[in-house]
Amino acid sequence: MLRWSVGRRIDGLWVGSFEDKPEPGLRRAEEALSVIKTYDRRLYQRLIRDLERIWVQVTPGGLAHFDSSIWACVLDPRYVLDETKSSEEIASTIVHEATHARLWRRGIGYQEELRSRVEAACFRRERAFAAKLPNGAKIRDQADRYLAAYASQDYWTDEAFRTRHLDGLVKASQYLGSPDWLIRIFKALRALRLKLTHVRGGAANL
Repeated sequence: MLRWSVGRRIDGLWVGSFEDKPEPGLRRAEEALSVIKTYDRRLYQRLIRDLERIWVQVTPGGLAHFDSSIWACVLDPRYVLDETKSSEEIASTIVHEATHARLWRRGIGYQEELRSRVEAACFRRERAFAAKLPNGAKIRDQADRYLAAYASQDYWTDEAFRTRHLDGLVKASQYLGSPDWLIRIFKALRALRLKLTHVRGGAANL
C-alpha cells in the first residue's frame, strides 16, 4: 500500500496518501505540519526525527494511530478531510502520535499495563503544544477531557482494544464501500466479541 501511495518529502519527512484523490488529504497534513513548525519549532525538529512518515490511510480507529512497524503517524481521511476540524486540531493529533514514536525510540512500548500512562503522556504533550497556539483553548480543553475520560485502565485493556477494533472495521468497511457479505462478517465478529466479553465479566463476578 505504501508503494502505491502518492507522497512527497517535507523537511525529510515522507507525507503520503493512499486515497484515490490524494491531494486534499496531503494538503491538510502539510497545513498541520506548518502549524507545528510555526508555533513550536523545537517540537517540529524532534517530530521529523522521531517519525519517518505521515500517511493518510483508512484506519479502524477513525482518527489516527502510530504504526511502529513503519514509524508512521497514520491519519484517517474521514478525520483529515472533515471540514469541522481545524489545521490546529490535526496538528495536535500529529503531535500526539509523534509522542508515541518518541516513547518507542526510548524503549517504552505499548503493553497493556503501560497503555494508560503512555496515552496520558501523549495527551499532556498535546496540551503543552496547544498552549503555544494563539487559539489553542479548545484543544487544551479537549486534551483535558480525554485525560479524564481515558484515565481508567479498563479502557486500554487488550480485550477493549479488540472490541473497538472490530467496531472500527465495520465502519471503515462501510466507508470504503466493501461488499455487504464482508460487513456482515465483521458485524458478526463484533457481536460475538461483545457476547464473550459479557460472559467473562459475569464469570469474574461469581
